[in-house]
Amino acid sequence: MLSYRHSFHAGNFADVIKHVVLVEILEYLIRKDKPFTYIDTHAGAGYYALTSEPSGKTREYESGIGKLFGQALPELASYLSIVGQYNNAGRLAHYPGSPLIARHFLRREDRAWLYELHPRDFELLAANMAGQRSIKVLKEDGLKTFTRLLPPLSRRGLVLIDPSYELKTDYAAVVNALITAHRRFAGGIYALWYPVVERERIHQMEKALIGSGIRDIQLFELGLTADSRGHGMTAAGMIVINPPWTLLTRMQTILPLLASTLASGSNGYHRCRILAQE
Repeated sequence: MLSYRHSFHAGNFADVIKHVVLVEILEYLIRKDKPFTYIDTHAGAGYYALTSEPSGKTREYESGIGKLFGQALPELASYLSIVGQYNNAGRLAHYPGSPLIARHFLRREDRAWLYELHPRDFELLAANMAGQRSIKVLKEDGLKTFTRLLPPLSRRGLVLIDPSYELKTDYAAVVNALITAHRRFAGGIYALWYPVVERERIHQMEKALIGSGIRDIQLFELGLTADSRGHGMTAAGMIVINPPWTLLTRMQTILPLLASTLASGSNGYHRCRILAQE
């Protein structure tokens, strides 16, 4: 059993870019009346108290949502509005994970499948989703099993893949999972989150996806500091297959704002790149 728990990192800058992209995609999906399916391969607990002991130890949220909450930022209005719904009187005390953000957009006809393998986080996730008949919570390794849900009956879907990358083999595993999933459901939207700890691993992922033959792939990355050979995450990003046609333009506006707001001094940077054309 791996030890990773997202409660130590909830609301950090990596969560911000992940959830901003997630909101942009979900807003696009609900423009059409036709139902869609949402799959989250590593859902976590779904809801986090920023006053908890794990969050208090790292205080990573202070360089993420803590710098955005309460600010007048129209480019991030939808994302900040959702976070605000879980906080009273304008005081930042809680942060919604991807399951709660997705639930905000689900309509009666939509479906969600949430995977979480950590025993305690699975219990918390199940409790946070109690009473939601359209949402299934599974205690399984989502990366290994989510493809069995493809293609969904709705023929419209979003898969969020965001493992902890505790295992170095995860970098290759996510690419293999995406290739398998795309063969089963070529029209689905796939959003892959990644951390930049060793830049060469990200280069390898990009090359593998480009060489896979999959079309229509975009990359969005936010960095707070320059790449380093030391320990720790310096940047994080999202790779999106079959992105909404609106996403690139939106992120070209949002990412510079995030880089300038979240990074200290002039250290922030961003990348918007088309890895494969349609």
